[in-house]
Amino acid sequence: MDPTLERIYGMTGAQIEAARRHLMVGGATPGPTLVKGKGVRVQDIDGNSYIDCTSQGWALYLGYTNDEIRQVICEHAQNLTHVHQGFNSLPQLYLVSCLAQLAPDGLDRVSFTVGGGPAVEAAMKIALRNRPGAKEFIALWDSYHGTTFGSAGASWIATRAAGSFTGQQHFLPMLHSVQRAPNPYCYRCPFGQELASCDLMCAEMLRITIERGVNGPTAGVILEPIQASGGQIIFPKRYLDRVREICDEYEVPLIFDEVQTFCRIGQWFAAEYFAVTPDIIAMGKGLGAGLPIAAIIIRDKLEGFSLKAEELHTFANNSLSQVAAIKQIEIIERDGVLENTRQVGAYLADGLRKLQEEFPEMGDIRAVGLHIGVEYVRDPGTKEPAVEECLQIRREGLQLGAIFGLGGVRKNVLKVKPPLIVTWGEADEILDILRQAMHKVLR
Repeated sequence: MDPTLERIYGMTGAQIEAARRHLMVGGATPGPTLVKGKGVRVQDIDGNSYIDCTSQGWALYLGYTNDEIRQVICEHAQNLTHVHQGFNSLPQLYLVSCLAQLAPDGLDRVSFTVGGGPAVEAAMKIALRNRPGAKEFIALWDSYHGTTFGSAGASWIATRAAGSFTGQQHFLPMLHSVQRAPNPYCYRCPFGQELASCDLMCAEMLRITIERGVNGPTAGVILEPIQASGGQIIFPKRYLDRVREICDEYEVPLIFDEVQTFCRIGQWFAAEYFAVTPDIIAMGKGLGAGLPIAAIIIRDKLEGFSLKAEELHTFANNSLSQVAAIKQIEIIERDGVLENTRQVGAYLADGLRKLQEEFPEMGDIRAVGLHIGVEYVRDPGTKEPAVEECLQIRREGLQLGAIFGLGGVRKNVLKVKPPLIVTWGEADEILDILRQAMHKVLR
């Protein structure tokens, strides 16, 4: 082992605690110190093993330390590592070709960046570039698009949606002007409508906001086809169809934030799954198989970036991330990973619905592929959010050997989003651990 790695891996408990005092983290849910992972499982510094149902921020589609990903990175690193975006590289050109082929018809120009928030912000730049005189965007209630100044302004974390302002209150002078329209949160419809008789009032409110609630032309509409951090909220196709119609009517660019939906729902893009094509797609997280990379893909009819420093990042042409992304796409296609995502995702969803019969506190189960969330309530009738109970179920799950995520504006949604290679047997383990955790907390 390299001496540097020996020193790192050999840190004592005292050294770890001393180092921790210097670390500043601005978000996320604290977890154990991780040291080694393989597939869907990871070990912490104390030797405890977990099935990771967060895929480390939903980024490890092929799990921890995939042998082929590791090998391709090592081989490529013998030739290149860092390349500035002012220079082309073969991985860059190969990956843009791959993404252009995978994307919906008509979206075929790609710009790379370093993370999901910056990708959303890049999409906002493209929208502004194509809407002269526009200033204000429209986002949806419960949306989360990142923590950069532009993306945070479009996210619920800049509002009182959770009952109080979050840390973004400190940065309000720099947040971009964004209006908000209701999201199609059918489990908690703000208009009191039933799904069977819904007249899409939320979409009508979006239309009215474009017409009456924005100064000047609307720069763009930003939405996640499935709101992830907002609570795994799956948008009805008829809502997305109507939004596309509204954006066409008012000539407003429609931006899909697919940072969390790319591949995870069992198809390459949510745009493909819902058969609704936006003008811009933002993507990130799992794109690089655990290495940092994000991108936007735009329609032919849109004017793209120029070379006048409109979108300039030192690490936007990360060749290591690009070869990892290319290899991951090849593995996903070769090994039927999207089919596994659909099948095991459906199996997990069925298992959760069976648990719901025993635990009615599982108020709503929302699942497409392995994009799964369980909203906990204290009473199925009143739908009072079970915030502390959900947090405690996550804690108990950790003790039992599974890492679950938390989501929803109220933090009462448990996220079950393991790597896309999860097996049927591992799905059974996840369900068993969750049942034990719920029994401890709810019974």
